[in-house]
Amino acid sequence: MTNATPGRGGRQLPTAEQLRIWRDFIETTQTLGSRLTSRLQTECALSPGDYAVLLALSEAEDRQLRSSELATRIGWERSRLSHHLGRMERRGLIRRQESAADPRGAEVLLTEAGAEAFQRSTYPHLRAIRELFVDALTPEQLVAAGEIAAALRDRLDRQQDG
Repeated sequence: MTNATPGRGGRQLPTAEQLRIWRDFIETTQTLGSRLTSRLQTECALSPGDYAVLLALSEAEDRQLRSSELATRIGWERSRLSHHLGRMERRGLIRRQESAADPRGAEVLLTEAGAEAFQRSTYPHLRAIRELFVDALTPEQLVAAGEIAAALRDRLDRQQDG
């Protein structure tokens, strides 16, 4: 028995229960993201964007990446990244320089101040993830959350590629 409404092309629209689960999921992930953002900013004076850039650069060979590669790694449009890097550069967290291999491209380098800011932020950020996410779930729920995230990402990636 379903109370789904037929949609276009004969596909069923979500049921009331499916919509309730969807809303719970979206509202909870938004609240989680908001609280993680707040703690990162309060405890570390970094935005989630700052942290994503610093993490990618700290993991990169020689602590530097071409700006196009950095945009790909963190999943941002290049124009958004460019504006954000300007703000980070003014704060001394990163430095941009012309690419030796390609004068049309720029290399983004992690500065010592950026490395220190990332290092100072790592423990508080990981602690917040544990407190707000990991500790709220049983081991089984954590596995299920990983499976759900993987299924959603796989579907979204396939739709983007197709």
